Amino acid sequence: MRSDTSHSQRRKTSLSTERVVAAAIDILDSAGESAMTFRALANQLSTGSGAIYWHVADKDALLSLATEHVLSRAIARVVSAPCPADALRAIALGVFDAIEAHPWVGTQLAREPWQPAMVEIFEKSSAQFNALGVSSEAIFHCVSALAQYLLGTAAQTAAAARHKFCASDRSTVLTTIVGEWTKRDPAEYPFVHLLADQVRSHDERAAFLAGLNLIIAGSEALTATKRSHRTLPAEPR
Repeated sequence: MRSDTSHSQRRKTSLSTERVVAAAIDILDSAGESAMTFRALANQLSTGSGAIYWHVADKDALLSLATEHVLSRAIARVVSAPCPADALRAIALGVFDAIEAHPWVGTQLAREPWQPAMVEIFEKSSAQFNALGVSSEAIFHCVSALAQYLLGTAAQTAAAARHKFCASDRSTVLTTIVGEWTKRDPAEYPFVHLLADQVRSHDERAAFLAGLNLIIAGSEALTATKRSHRTLPAEPR
């Protein structure tokens, strides 16, 4: 007769952390974070909860692993770009698209921006700012601005998911928001009224790219300033 210990050990070894993470991502994508329990995960993997705890300590650790897996995969798909600015756009848009496809990733980043997934974003982006010619002193400010921009996007996507705004609702939601905003006196809020049509009809991805280009343009301006300082002629004595 087989012992419970040997049976339990076989169940542990039949799993892998990768399988557990993949199953968690399936549940998160299909039913959301609230549905991702260890019981649901055990049912999907046809195992017991104890076998899952052999690979991950708790739900928070599993969410962190799932987020890291999705974002690492998104960044890994970025092909080498012809210039550092294009590489930065590819990295940022890869993260943007991953968050759009997996809104729970946005929730995780907004909740815990210090988690391991941000380390790779920080490293890869810093390398590209360095390749642009940004000074070592200014790289931190450039990559911090980019990281905060990505975290803001993550928080916004997470909020939309929390309120269950789907793509088909977007036009209605924006029209409602603009309707409320434009009730204000146009003499006091002229730009709210001026930009109302753009708020109502803007494309999220295009708007994200426009903001990203401002960050990149700022970093390129820093390198141009540094170069001009190097080439200034010495003042006559």
